[in-house]
Amino acid sequence: MATTPRMKITYATLSADNEELQTSFDAAVERARAGLGRTYPMLIGGEERMRDETFEDRSPIDTDVVIARFPVGTREDVRDAIAAARAAFPAWRNTPWRERLAILRRAADLISERQFDYAALMALEVGKNRLEALGDVEETADLLRYYGDEFEKADGFVKPLGSLSPIESTRSVLRPYGVFGVISPFNFPMALAGGPAGGAMIAGNTVVLKPSSDAPLSGWKFGEALRDAGLPDGVFNLVTGPGETVGAELQENPGIDGMVFTGSYEVGMKLYRSFTKDYPRPIITEMGGKNPAIVTRHADLDEAAEGVMRSAFGFDGQKCSANSRVYVEKPVAAEFVAKLVEKARDITVGDPTQRETWMGPVINQRALDTFQRAVDDAKASGGSIALGGEVLRTADTERGFFPTPTVVTGLPLEHRLYRDELFVPFLVVGEVDSLDEALTEANASEYGLTAGIFSHDDAEVQRFLDTIQAGVVYVNRRAGATTGAWPGIQSFGGWKGSGSSGKSGLGPYYVQQFLREQSQTVIGDEPSGQ
Repeated sequence: MATTPRMKITYATLSADNEELQTSFDAAVERARAGLGRTYPMLIGGEERMRDETFEDRSPIDTDVVIARFPVGTREDVRDAIAAARAAFPAWRNTPWRERLAILRRAADLISERQFDYAALMALEVGKNRLEALGDVEETADLLRYYGDEFEKADGFVKPLGSLSPIESTRSVLRPYGVFGVISPFNFPMALAGGPAGGAMIAGNTVVLKPSSDAPLSGWKFGEALRDAGLPDGVFNLVTGPGETVGAELQENPGIDGMVFTGSYEVGMKLYRSFTKDYPRPIITEMGGKNPAIVTRHADLDEAAEGVMRSAFGFDGQKCSANSRVYVEKPVAAEFVAKLVEKARDITVGDPTQRETWMGPVINQRALDTFQRAVDDAKASGGSIALGGEVLRTADTERGFFPTPTVVTGLPLEHRLYRDELFVPFLVVGEVDSLDEALTEANASEYGLTAGIFSHDDAEVQRFLDTIQAGVVYVNRRAGATTGAWPGIQSFGGWKGSGSSGKSGLGPYYVQQFLREQSQTVIGDEPSGQ
């Protein structure tokens, strides 16, 4: 696989106006297209396993394009993967943690070296534009680095405690659980596979990954980097296939000691209840959001319009952090909407592998149907379509799923489009009389993932920070009103129905969730540690 000079691309990168970046990505797309249509195996222990039955991973840009084919995994495959992970666990747990970190850091470096090739495949597989795809790949690498650094800062989470006599020594040791199942989504297909899996492995656990069937290749490429970095067989396993078999076996099998799930509230809560029905097992769920932005009369409206536009329509709103509702004070509402519409109208929708495209397709027909239902509902309820509301139908987009950036005004604030997570490029803007009303509406949600405010009044900003019910908040952020978290910069996790653990990914407390505490009291010589 070809490598290119590393470029640091994050979700806050505002421009791709760099010729080296563009030509490197063009070349990577050509390499990616030349390799499409291959059949990839599952990874179980040291075995590359195939099945007679396969499924096609098709591009949402053009459904005639088969990105790859993967086996339809069975419950037996999952059981074998769990057995392989359990067999590998003792040796991996007992590997000195510095050696574990060295392997994962090598994997991070390989991912960075291959960022253009991995990102080009991701753009074709899920429809991300160049910056979004490059950001996803580089975030994966940075997650491994950051979690490793935090583990190292904690000196492997071994902490001396007090003693009750001069002949005893006691220490607290955080120890891995065993085998973690990871169920990852399509929208961050490498970062939300690699981040949880990486955190688990850094802590000394082994992993069975089920990637989204809409994005299995990105998860497989993460596993490729791990193998090339020298990860021992069985520490990371990958089983592809439907949730009804692969996901269900991960959920039900007692050989899984912990679980990480990223996806919808409905599925996440079902999994949360069933996974712990017999006895407590750690489960980390990240279940989306209906993320608000507030624009007060003291806002810089250009700044607000830019930040809202980027968070509402980046990757078609298919982010759990996407800005899907705005509450704007009435005196500035008309001007704000005009500026927002002006900026969003300039968005280029089309093939995201092309350098001029900012917004590509949604992931599948179900998502496009959700978009069309939302538009119909808004019109039927008396809303005004300030922008968009259409599906792009051209010769280049007719075989894909291409909604247009859509801004709706005039709906009552209690309308379901202010409450339901849609995961499409659909934004509702409502007028309010005050910041207090905006905060009340913003918090009137089962979700509490991200939120943003635009105001240059210090008292308003402080009231927002003190009152908003969300795990990730931003103030006056032009790069994204509610989106754009990065490892070690913004911890990312939700309150209320958006998350179960209270400890955020990308942050300093994440890896500890893959460990449990053991108090060790020894009479005589103090125990040695790794």
